[in-house]
Amino acid sequence: MNRLALRMLFGDHAKYLMLISGITFAVILMAQGTSLFCGLMSWTFAPLRNIRVPVWVADPKVEQVNDNKPLRDTDVNRVCSVEGVAWAVPLYQGTTQAKLADGSAKLITLTGLDSTTLIGAPTEFLAGNIDGLRLPNAVIIDEYGAERLSDGLGRRLGVGDTFEINDREARIVGVCKAARSFTGGPFVFTTYDRAVEYVPSQRKLLTFVLAAPAAGIEPHELARRIAAATGLAAYTNDEFMWSTIWWYVKNTGIPINVGLIVTIGFIIGTVISGQTFYSFVLENLRNLGALKAMGASTATLCRMLILQSFAVGLIGYGFGLGVVSLIGRAAIKTGRVPFLMLWHIPVGVLAAVLFICALASVLGIIKVARLEPAIVFRS
Repeated sequence: MNRLALRMLFGDHAKYLMLISGITFAVILMAQGTSLFCGLMSWTFAPLRNIRVPVWVADPKVEQVNDNKPLRDTDVNRVCSVEGVAWAVPLYQGTTQAKLADGSAKLITLTGLDSTTLIGAPTEFLAGNIDGLRLPNAVIIDEYGAERLSDGLGRRLGVGDTFEINDREARIVGVCKAARSFTGGPFVFTTYDRAVEYVPSQRKLLTFVLAAPAAGIEPHELARRIAAATGLAAYTNDEFMWSTIWWYVKNTGIPINVGLIVTIGFIIGTVISGQTFYSFVLENLRNLGALKAMGASTATLCRMLILQSFAVGLIGYGFGLGVVSLIGRAAIKTGRVPFLMLWHIPVGVLAAVLFICALASVLGIIKVARLEPAIVFRS
């Protein structure tokens, strides 16, 4: 009977293709929308991905990593004095303008690392190396910056090229790989002392204090100790990541916009699949009635409908997820589109597809349960 059910399904080419198309389109919308959302969220905490340290110390009012409320320079020593701190170093982070050779200006995220230890420096280089930061006026730009800060002729910048930050020369000594910034500007790394020279003079310029726990102390325990002893906000890397994500979820329209895309995809899949499958059942009532007249039970016919519905759903799911994977692969290569497909996304979309299939099956089962075998003898 299972084989007969599949032959009935595949034999009606028009309905079969419509069912597959509806599920495939719904999967594309749901998977692409959620992957886009995850990709955008991963851009929001790009500094945490680029600078991996156990504990971040910030102003008490700071809720996310892109919120730059400066600290006092003495706060580094205050953090160092907390019991259990192995080391603590300053970090500058801020957005500023880079003036290029053709006179244009581009937004950059300037990151100043501890001048002695260079803790948090990039580790994966496409050109140059970290030792170059010891040279005068030296900076390291990310791969996107090499393209974004190109000259008027469209030439990618490389080691040895220069540009200006606040009328001061910045000489590129390395090109690294780094996570993309949510603000769209490339990351430019230099030393802390040089960063505070590049930016306009202010009373306070220290953005964060980076710290690590001594042996035997967990990062979350150290964060609590620092917060209690100094009155500053202290986060582990994961805590700061989630705090940043939730800040953008609560304070931007990203979740609403992406949620609409996912909801529309789910509604499209439900409506098209449910209506098409119900129409398929109606057109095959005589065949189902004939099977019932020959002794097939209602339960057997229901199993046939369930098999047909879930077969269409799984095939459409496979096609849709394949299309999204190809789109995502192309997006990742360009580096301009946020795309991050976590394993939760295929699982969640599969659950939604199975729900759509179950709902479509219920519509058919209700009709078959009321089916009279005598229908085959009606004109």
